[in-house]
Amino acid sequence: MKMSQTLIATLRENPAEAVIASHQLMLRSGMLRKLGNGLFAYLPLGLRSFRKVENIIREEMDAIGALEFKPSVIVPGELWRESGRWETMGEGMLRAVNRVKAELVVSPTAEEAFTALIRDELSSYKQLPITTYQINTKYRDEIRPRYGVMRGREFTMKDAYSFHATQESLDETYDKFAVAYRRIFKRLGLSVIPVRADSGAMGGSGSEEFMVESDVGDDTLILCPKCGYAANTEKASCAPDIPKNKAGFPQTKTDASIEEVSTPGVKTIEDLERFFDTTSQEFIKTIIYKVYNCALDLTTAPGGTNLKRIKDSEFGEYYYPECFVTICIRGDLEINEAKLSSLLKAAEVELASEEDIIRLSGAPVGFVGPVGLKNIPIICDFSVMTGKSGNFFAVMHDAYTGGRKTDVHLRHVEPGRDFLPYMCADVRTVVAGDTCSCGATYYSKKGNELGHIFKLGTKYTKSMNVTYLDENGKPQIPTMGCYGIGVDRALASIIEEHHDDMGIAWPVSTAPYHVVIVPVKYENEMKSVADKIYEDLKTNGIEVILDDRNERPGVKFKDSELIGFPVRIVVGDKNLPNVEFKIRTLDNSQIMSVEDAISKSIDFIKSQISELNN
Repeated sequence: MKMSQTLIATLRENPAEAVIASHQLMLRSGMLRKLGNGLFAYLPLGLRSFRKVENIIREEMDAIGALEFKPSVIVPGELWRESGRWETMGEGMLRAVNRVKAELVVSPTAEEAFTALIRDELSSYKQLPITTYQINTKYRDEIRPRYGVMRGREFTMKDAYSFHATQESLDETYDKFAVAYRRIFKRLGLSVIPVRADSGAMGGSGSEEFMVESDVGDDTLILCPKCGYAANTEKASCAPDIPKNKAGFPQTKTDASIEEVSTPGVKTIEDLERFFDTTSQEFIKTIIYKVYNCALDLTTAPGGTNLKRIKDSEFGEYYYPECFVTICIRGDLEINEAKLSSLLKAAEVELASEEDIIRLSGAPVGFVGPVGLKNIPIICDFSVMTGKSGNFFAVMHDAYTGGRKTDVHLRHVEPGRDFLPYMCADVRTVVAGDTCSCGATYYSKKGNELGHIFKLGTKYTKSMNVTYLDENGKPQIPTMGCYGIGVDRALASIIEEHHDDMGIAWPVSTAPYHVVIVPVKYENEMKSVADKIYEDLKTNGIEVILDDRNERPGVKFKDSELIGFPVRIVVGDKNLPNVEFKIRTLDNSQIMSVEDAISKSIDFIKSQISELNN
């Protein structure tokens, strides 16, 4: 390709709306242009790199036997009603109604579409397992799109879906995807951190995210420097720690009776620390949550018999459309709502309203406590108590809690003596400084998710009535896996990792062209030599672009560095018959013969591709 035949749309200054390096450089290098808020168009150079990312993903999907499909981007709303997500996906899902009043969805994800496709084709266990994928456009109506294609409204994803007769089959495919993802990111030149993750709105159990470190990352990663443990904060767990008293010693059991203390206007943990002249580790925070579509059996829980429980008419499963739970956690810790939602098998949890808190506990926010609290299940974090029903063990002792009266707190509260939980669980948010099970201290990083793999189970196949006949001719429901990679986000992440003050420094695998030839002037002998190098490199399978523009040399050099071609060959009068050879990521250039520049370019490009692919 010659530059005069394509569109070179470089900018010298960072656009005002671009904050992060990838957004700035994609605009400045002429890869990308904004059409609307969260809506972007790829220009020719950007599209070449985009397609390379896409093709690497496709090659690795094909290598593990995944079958590529091409569903429509617009799907019938009735499929989302079948799955139950029409009501739960929220305002991020763009809905439409066509001229015949049919409800439609602009796909934010494709579980429903693929489940419907397989439902219509699946009849026998002999067809399983089936692994499908697409590389297709998605739309999520982000309330605040930002950071260019890192968080746009329209984007491209590779998402794959597998269907299985057994859990063992799902596990095997899940492991294949885990290996394939590592290969994909290595080939893209990306340093990823695989972390344990929460499945969130997708549902399911097993889940792993592939993250890249980013100062503007949406996720906080908890990492162990010793054993390599890695998880996002939605999933991270830590070793138990011993709560201390003000003197710094482990808390000890008290025989003192509970004492009511008047605490007018003293609500927060910080206020209580000052009022009682002690530490936050001696307080039990008691927080009431409202829970939606809870599938955990609460029939034996306090107040459980009074809860409205619905039986799914098709699959016979029970759930509570709405219920409330009380969480007790040590005063210096925070509740992890993702863990809580997972524990309760709930669609969503949220803090109860002031009205509900007073109705259920008899006290306003800041004065709620577990002592004497009835008709609502109490869940103790492991920082307060451990154990199972009928066999609980107190971790905290001689504690302070809310008194369930306005402006009253209690002291000398003994968990187990003065109140009992319905259950104990890990609902704590782990932070840097907490202790790993190996004994090391966690640290944290900000990160962005590039890929995510889930074991979905039967969440969609059950709700959408997918069945097959087993060896005995009996209908069974297949189990599912789901595996996604954001193509645009991966491309932006490559730039985030591979750039410098001059511009992008592409890995060879995703550069728009491998080599740029820059004649100082495209005329006379410089033109002849530049054309020879151009043709020889093309003959040897090297993607090469020739800067034949009538521009000043400085403009050409700056553009080549900004766009980030891995190799630059400069043809100038001063060096002829030799030329200047430079690798983008190295400081120094070399003067060499034309033949050596050609052979060195070929060797460098092929060796780099081989290194990334192995």
